[in-house]
Amino acid sequence: MGGQRLRIGIDLGGTKIAGIVLAPDGTTRAERRVPTPRGDYGGTLDSIAALVAGLEAEAGRQGASVGIGMPGAVSRQSGLIKNANSVWLNGKPFAGDLAARLARPVRVENDANCLAVSEAVDGAGAGEAVVWAVILGTGVGSGIALRGQALTGRNAIAGEWGHNPLPWPRDDERPGPACYCGRRGCLETWLSGPGLAADHLFRTGERQAGETIVAAALAGEPGAAATMARYLDRLARGLAHVVNVLDPDVIVVGGGLSRIESVVAALPERIAPHVFSDAFDTPVRASLHGDASGVRGAAWLWGPEP
Repeated sequence: MGGQRLRIGIDLGGTKIAGIVLAPDGTTRAERRVPTPRGDYGGTLDSIAALVAGLEAEAGRQGASVGIGMPGAVSRQSGLIKNANSVWLNGKPFAGDLAARLARPVRVENDANCLAVSEAVDGAGAGEAVVWAVILGTGVGSGIALRGQALTGRNAIAGEWGHNPLPWPRDDERPGPACYCGRRGCLETWLSGPGLAADHLFRTGERQAGETIVAAALAGEPGAAATMARYLDRLARGLAHVVNVLDPDVIVVGGGLSRIESVVAALPERIAPHVFSDAFDTPVRASLHGDASGVRGAAWLWGPEP
């Protein structure tokens, strides 16, 4: 490793804070996680600072670079956190306050961008110039990595895919479910786990969790299979809409659905009819690092030489 610095990645979630130390070759030197002090801004800073100290002690080296992934963004205008569902962070100078606590600069990015960076550097998108990574879970989002670096955008909203409308809606899909953002029919309302469950309830009258619906569909239960067919059709339309704008080299799927091989394998054929091209050969791959992609991507925010 010579004199190269270690990288620390922190994934700040609503219930837990995960941390990792990566060596320059991407191998893991240490991992820890602690509960998130919900509603406590000062406590969150303290917990991250203590986690960084513990990770450095375990790795046996001080002065690592620190990258933070979180479900929000740093406003380009004010430097304050915006759009975080960990609402006690909103309106706070989080990056500056944490840098002061750690006595070093930090880099803060949206967690979906961290997924994209992780998969671009040494994951399912390694070697590709433009990696678009989508998260399908309790919420829906995406991130873009260009040559291994996060694309944040002028307004720090690059990749905010989940709050665009469902493309090419059918009559029975208008105006769409209400979204917490104040609009209707956002992709998140259709493609999140709760959105899948809500559509199944509306069509069948059965209240089931998303995981149960997927399992039932794989087992051949007709109602669940029909729900999954609608879901995949909507997902394909949503993905194609971005392909027509960004034309990425690879699409990486993260979140719970990425673990279902048949879902990921079915997407290219479903996306193709909606793409404005004579051919569609963009690979669609499951996230290689799975749940660890966010924290690994946060570590890689400093690029190849931190």
